[in-house]
This record gives sequence, C-alpha cells and structure tokens, in this order.
Amino acid sequence: MLQELLLLHSFIVLKNNMVGGISVSSKLPYRIQPQPISPLLNFTPRPWLPNTSITRKRAFSLAPRSSSSSNSTSSNAYPSSSAAVIDPPKPFSGKAEADVVVVGSGIGGLCCAGLLARYGQDVLVLESHDLPGGAAHSFEIKGYKFDSGPSLFSGFQSRGPQANPLAQVLDALGESIPCATYDSWMVYVPEGEFLSRIGPTEFFEDLEKFAGLEAAKEWRKLLDTILPLSVAAMALPPLSIRGDWGVLSTAAARYAPSLLQSFAQMGPQGAFGATKLLRPFSDIIDSLGLKDPFVRNWVDLLSFLLAGVKSNGILSAEMIYMFSEWYKPGCCLEYPLHGSGAVVDALIRGLQKLGGRISLRSHVESIVVEGGRAVGVKLRSGQIVRARKAVVSNASMWDTLKLLPKEFVPKSYADKIKSTPQCESFMHLHLGFEAEGIPKDLGVHHIVVNDWKRGVDADQNVVLISVPSVLSPHVAPPGKHILHAYTPGTEPFELWEGLDRRSKEYKELKAGRSEVMWRAVEGALGPGFDREKCEVNLVGTPLTHKRFLRRDRGTYGPAIEAGKGTFPGHSTPIPHLFCCGDSTFPGIGVPAVAASGAIVANSLVSVSQHSQLLDAVGI
Repeated sequence: MLQELLLLHSFIVLKNNMVGGISVSSKLPYRIQPQPISPLLNFTPRPWLPNTSITRKRAFSLAPRSSSSSNSTSSNAYPSSSAAVIDPPKPFSGKAEADVVVVGSGIGGLCCAGLLARYGQDVLVLESHDLPGGAAHSFEIKGYKFDSGPSLFSGFQSRGPQANPLAQVLDALGESIPCATYDSWMVYVPEGEFLSRIGPTEFFEDLEKFAGLEAAKEWRKLLDTILPLSVAAMALPPLSIRGDWGVLSTAAARYAPSLLQSFAQMGPQGAFGATKLLRPFSDIIDSLGLKDPFVRNWVDLLSFLLAGVKSNGILSAEMIYMFSEWYKPGCCLEYPLHGSGAVVDALIRGLQKLGGRISLRSHVESIVVEGGRAVGVKLRSGQIVRARKAVVSNASMWDTLKLLPKEFVPKSYADKIKSTPQCESFMHLHLGFEAEGIPKDLGVHHIVVNDWKRGVDADQNVVLISVPSVLSPHVAPPGKHILHAYTPGTEPFELWEGLDRRSKEYKELKAGRSEVMWRAVEGALGPGFDREKCEVNLVGTPLTHKRFLRRDRGTYGPAIEAGKGTFPGHSTPIPHLFCCGDSTFPGIGVPAVAASGAIVANSLVSVSQHSQLLDAVGI
C-alpha cells in the first residue's frame, strides 16, 4: 500500500509541481550561425550578471538585406542559411572525457549536470549552439534582451520540502534568481476583456462580474472538490525522487509519516477522489455536472497552456496542483529581473563553481555504443568524447533516436518513438519599440482567444503576449519595450514542410500566418502602438524551431493524452544511456523538465549520496 501511495504521490509532485502551475514553454532562438569564436569550456556569463567584468561577444548578426535607410531590424532581414557564417568543425579544448556526458544544455540537461557536479561527478555538457539554454535561452538585439521560451513563472523564491523542482535544484546549487512579482494578466475572449487575478477570492469576484453568478457557483464547487486532493502533493519533495528502488529510502522511508498523514487528512472522500488523479481532468468536471460554458472553456484554456492538451487529455493530478498554487492565500507570479536567460545563467554558475564543464558549439553527431552500452559521443568534428559512467540526452525522443546507431536500437523501441504523437509547433513575433504612446498601466501578460467554438487547440485561435519590460527595466533600452507574442503549440508543421526559407512562397506564408499575432498585439497595446515603427521585428516559424532548436518537425513535445498513454521513463534499452527533458516523465514545461533532470542525476549516484544532499539542503 505504501509503495502505491508513493508512486501516486511521486506523480502528483513531479508532474504537477509546476512553476506557477502554468509554464508556457514556447521555443525559439532568433540567431544565425555565430561569428567565429572558441567553443568555450568556461562559459562567459551575461554582462548584466553581478560580479562579472567579462562581457559576452555578440553571437549573432542580423542586418537588413536591402539598402533601406530604416534603422529597424525586420523579419525580412532574417538571413538565409547561405548567408550564415559557418566555421569548419574543430575539437574543443580540455579533456575529451567525463564521468557523465550530457547532450544539450536545456533546462533539464543543466539541472541534471548541475546536480551531478554537486554530487562530485565529473560532468561535461555539450551544446551544439553558441548560446546555452535550449528552448529557454535568451538573445539580444540592439540592446533588447528577448526571451525565446518560457514566460510565466512562480516559485523561484520557494525553498524547503514544498518548493518546486527548479527551485530545489537552484537551492542545491547555492543559486537564486531575483524576480519581480505580480498577480494578474489580461484576458481577451469572445465575451469581452477582463483582468484575471490569482488568489483565493479575487477570481471569484472577476468570474461573477464577467460570467455571472452561476459560473462563480460552479467554480466554487470545482475548487471545493479538488483542493483537498492537493494536500498530499506537498508532503514529498520532488528532489527526493530517483528512478530506481532507492526511492524507497530517499522518499518512502524519509517522508512516510508526512505522506501518510496527508492522505489521512483527506478522509474517505478525499482518498476516493485520489483514485481519479491519474484520469483525465474532464472526468472530474463531468462528475460534478459542471455545465457553464465559460467555466468549461476556461478550464480547457488552462489545460492547454499547461500541457498542450485540453481538459479531456490532461491528468487530473496536474490540474489539481496548478489550481492549488494559483488560488491559495499569498500566491503570486514572478518574472526574473534579467529575463528567462537568468535561469540558464544561474544553473551554469552552479554547474561551473562545482567543477562541471560546458562546451558550446560542440555539435553531437552520434552517440557511441560499444559492447552494447553507451560509452560516449562523436562530435561533428569527428572527435570522440568518452563517458566513463553514462551519457544523458537532453534532446527530444525523436532527435535522440537519430543519434543512435540503428543496429543497437530494438525495433519495438524505435517504433514506439515514431508512433508517439507530437504537439504542433509555433509562430513567434519578437518586437522592440518605443514605450511612448503605450499605456503606462500595461500588463505584462495578455491572453487572446478568438473563438471558443473552434477550440483552444485550433491553429490561429489563441495568442499569448508577454511584455516583460513592464516589470523589468533591465531587458530593454531606456524608454523602450520588448514584446514576445506566439501561438502556443498550434501551428501545423505540414504547412511549412519542404518550403525554401528564401522563397517568395515562404515569405508570403510567414507574413500571412503572423497577422493573427499582429492583430492581437495591436488590440492589447492600443492605438499608440504602430507596427511600422518597431525597431526590432522578427517572425519565427516552425522551420525556425526545427532548424535552430533541432526539434523534430519543430514540435512543442509529445502530445500524450491522459488515459491513452504515459510519458516515458528516463532509462533506455541501451545500458548507460539516459534521457531527460520534455520527452520524459513528468513531461512538458520548465519545472517538469527540471524534475526529469534531477531524477536522472539522483539515479546515477548512490542512495547515500542522494540522502546526504537532501540533508544538506534541509529537506
């Protein structure tokens, strides 16, 4: 019975302990191949980090193609591959071996590597591009510091057993991230527009005013049912989980009293409800007889932003934890003062001060398998980097498969990966513009839904807008704003497949498919905004995703629906090869991939070392 409770609780914590409940992981790197630089083993922090006198060289070049006298950087200036500067392959400096080699410097890979360094392992992260961070990296153009990915965060300052996975990893590495806080975002839906606030009472007031008394009653009924189920989720720290039976020591034995107490507090009704945690959230909605259209649409929207599926595809456990985080007293959202890249910087600082290494511009061509086990990787330069203990891939499941020698991959494993459904890709709009004429009380986040009837997962129907310069003056030049708008994993790759990025057809499609974002931005910013006056104007497509993030078909990640499948674990049929990131349990989202990286790191060390780390960080 205890083992069943542990496994269930582990799922609740790891799958649902999301930063802010919702972590929108849009993914886009706007840059071409860098100008010649060395593939640094010692990563140079961003120049705005404290206590650094070294500045990072600009690693991209975006220049207008035409001879226009305009000072703006427009989407038409996005260079083709023929314009890119590509250095010949060359080996990186330093020893070409480590205990553990991590392929990719996404959040999951960096969390895994950082914890391994904390455990005293010799770890080397190999990153193909010139900037670390994967889908969460940031990039700078003309003084504008853009986020390429995640835009909704919370829980950075939380510590202890109840902290989210990313915060626990940062705590273990001795790092923190200064943030600005806020508690609302603007919503534009067919019924009108309103300011959505988080908190135990605020949303009820908004809902009753906007959708009516009946909607507020149904919302209360929903919260009264599901919030008690979240009690158990706070009893087991995510950092205590590992991928072997050692979890019975690091989690079960260590936290059994609080775990069992939390289930006891739920009572018979709560315990019965807990059986639904691994079912689609729509099952709970239907069982409660909730019929208000706005409530059901709103839940679908939150589900889709969280996991890329609607309420009939998301696990109840995931939604229940999100609700508890967003509607508890004192809750708030956070934004890193120096942008999402500050998260990457903090993880790399922690990695390096503990002796870990990261090598940029080190493209892994294949994973080396000898004697039936993973023993290292081969770089594009031809150099072999040996791994004494393990290789960890932070690439997607489809891209990891491409790295493996076919003769060592069981057909059943390859077939399962190939048959796993994918989320669609993204359209992105990154803008830099004057703040003059823009409302002084502009909110940082805006969500636009054009038509409920089409569904929140329909293409060109939902647009998310983030204006982080509202909260942080560090991310834009004085008197300027930055803006990131995107369609969240709804852009069909099929529309773009096979197109030449230099062709007229591609440019016309890009202009047409980006118009829905432009209209959303104009509606949110008001008449004072003029698209023609943007100093920076970049449009990204699924081909941008595929090319720069090396994501198969530019995908957001696996589209695994509750009740129809589960996210894969972290081991593979090839001994000593592990995977972390959004293709593994717990799934998609910054906190989820942080948890996956932690699980792999914990699994590669002894139970004793794992327990000592938990003691050291006070959990």
